[in-house]
Amino acid sequence: MKNAAHPPEIDQLLRTAEQDAEQIVGLLRMGVAAGLGVFFLVTIQPVSNSGHAVLERQWAFAFGTLFAYFLLGFVTWMAASRGRFSGWMAWPVSGADSVFLIVSVWLGLLNTGLVGDEVFVLPAVWLAPVVLAFGVLRGNPKVMLMQVVLLSLGFLFLIGIDAGSARGHTDSPIWLFLAPPPNLIRVFMIALAGVVLIVAARRVHKLLFQSITEAQRRANLTRYLPSQVVQDLGDSGLAALKNGRRQKAGLIFIDLRGFTTLSQQLEPDEVSELISDYRRRVSAVVRRENGIIDKFIGDAVMIVFDGEQAAKRCLNCGAGLLKEMARWTAERKSAGLPSLGTGIGLHWGEVFLGVIGDQDRLEFSVFGDAVNTAARLESLTRDLEMDLIVSNDLVTAAGGPDLLDGLVSISPIEVKGRSGALELLGVPIRSENAEDPSEGK
Repeated sequence: MKNAAHPPEIDQLLRTAEQDAEQIVGLLRMGVAAGLGVFFLVTIQPVSNSGHAVLERQWAFAFGTLFAYFLLGFVTWMAASRGRFSGWMAWPVSGADSVFLIVSVWLGLLNTGLVGDEVFVLPAVWLAPVVLAFGVLRGNPKVMLMQVVLLSLGFLFLIGIDAGSARGHTDSPIWLFLAPPPNLIRVFMIALAGVVLIVAARRVHKLLFQSITEAQRRANLTRYLPSQVVQDLGDSGLAALKNGRRQKAGLIFIDLRGFTTLSQQLEPDEVSELISDYRRRVSAVVRRENGIIDKFIGDAVMIVFDGEQAAKRCLNCGAGLLKEMARWTAERKSAGLPSLGTGIGLHWGEVFLGVIGDQDRLEFSVFGDAVNTAARLESLTRDLEMDLIVSNDLVTAAGGPDLLDGLVSISPIEVKGRSGALELLGVPIRSENAEDPSEGK
């Protein structure tokens, strides 16, 4: 399946798919050989000791070829399971499937004294569909074509053995159907079935490649875009997301207080551990409410909520962040570590949401006055000694203030960058978390 035009990571995924397919084929080979062996024991064994030399030889030939076929399945299964089955190995192994079948039928002809006209009365012939089905599982149309050619040529060779000599062996008209012309038709139908399966194998390969390519593309996009936005790509496509849309959305800004001062007193690894722990906790809360983390800006986080019940989920997230930050503060205090306060600003309003950039670097962006207002509300938490400030716009859109405990009214404030006073509510800083409101970042 390897193609020089494929990116290395896609080639690796295709190789993994080849290994998985060969494991399945190897198991099926063993299953077919074991199943036929048990069936032969039940149906042939009772007459194999009858003194009929033909039956005894046929029994020996059958079990010899079945054992060899089981061994081939075991070896390929082991190689594929351990990741040692290379792509080129599919050619000789698939060829062996066809050769085993032709040789088995040929030995049956030799043992029974039948001629090519009568080849299709031997049961082993009808393993041909099974062999072709194995090829489809690999999803490699070229290997499948080789199997069809080998089987077709093999059957042409077999029906050519003393062709036409069965005519007149019996007064029954059965010889009309055991003659070169009908046998050629049978071989042609096997070849036609093979052609259909080649098309199926090509289809399987194409779908597999498309699936892997799409999965890889989405994986690359998730490096830059939130998972919810990547999911939207399947519904509306990248072009629609790049065009953007205007809509109402919930916005949260959360920021650590006193982090800059504290970070100057810590070792670099301690700063990294602190920020990683903080971001992990914030992300967990946002994930529970299916929010979108638009960006991390140092110790600040911008969170967006759109879609169904966005306002309610936004307010729930604010409540969850309050609880999580209080829990984090308690844990740090109990561990003898300096605690950090947080400021949280929440707002509801119209924004522009869209994806900017190209396939190599995409970025989910949210713009608008509502974004600036949410950021201003977070900044106001220091001046007004609040842990959280939320606009009445969001509370109303969410269905009321009951979702947040401890809310108190704040006098309407002219927020910088916005015309008109904004009605606000807030959660005061707990006394144990109180700090000098004049302390900067």
